[in-house]
Amino acid sequence: MARLTYFVRETFISLRRNVMMTIAGIMTVAISLVLFGGILLVSATVDHGTERWKHGVDLEIFMKVTASDQQVKAIGDELRSDPMVKSITFLDHNAAMNEFKKDFANQPALIESTTPENLPESYRVVPVKAEKTEQIRIAYKDQLGVDTVITAEQQVKRLLTVIRAIRIFFVILATVLLASSLFLIVNTIRLATFARRREIEVMKLVGASNWFVRVPFMAEGFVQGVIGAGIAFGAVWFLRVVIGNFVSHPNSIVNSFRVTDTDAIGIGILVLFIGAMIGTVGSAIGLRRFLEV
Repeated sequence: MARLTYFVRETFISLRRNVMMTIAGIMTVAISLVLFGGILLVSATVDHGTERWKHGVDLEIFMKVTASDQQVKAIGDELRSDPMVKSITFLDHNAAMNEFKKDFANQPALIESTTPENLPESYRVVPVKAEKTEQIRIAYKDQLGVDTVITAEQQVKRLLTVIRAIRIFFVILATVLLASSLFLIVNTIRLATFARRREIEVMKLVGASNWFVRVPFMAEGFVQGVIGAGIAFGAVWFLRVVIGNFVSHPNSIVNSFRVTDTDAIGIGILVLFIGAMIGTVGSAIGLRRFLEV
């Protein structure tokens, strides 16, 4: 108990002695982890939003509202026997109406004035291979009763390419900032160790082990890392709320996307772990010059 009290007291004394360096280290850790956690959260949101397309739903065949039952059935039969098609999902008028209500939930007048019969039936198609998507579109776009065939392949590819580029940029930026925060923590610990070098020499002369000397300094780095990571955790959770509100807006072009509490908590825990590791490793590096390994 006495040792624990000593470690805690020495840790906070050291933090106060180098308050500006401590604040700089904490803020650098926080900013770098906000960037890192933020891009992970955006990536998780995009992954959820494109999950349907990633699993093969590459196109949707919309029938004309005036298409006869026989024409709708003929397209379904042809799709089921088509070797390029893996599976299909049929959305009748009622299913189309349910989706319409979700998309225009903020426009009750429009919903009330629309009946299921006003909405087209459709087939969601999963091709055997993604490369077959365009062939299927061409094969069915001029069929009797077909109004239009919509494919999201190119749009999703563009979106994923952009997100991938943004992800790489922010990961590189976050890595550079994490390296900077590591450098700041190393220097903070070195300054603290240098300021107390005589005290450390006396402690070693009376039999203190290297680990007894190390613990307060490593705890100092750990505290810096965890505080910075805690700030980043809060920012990630705030970003989760912002993204959640944006993608859930009925008029949003990305209202099929979603972000969950589980995503935010998982990323937050990872951020806390990285922050703690940065602080601890930085402290260990900073002490190498003054203590035997």
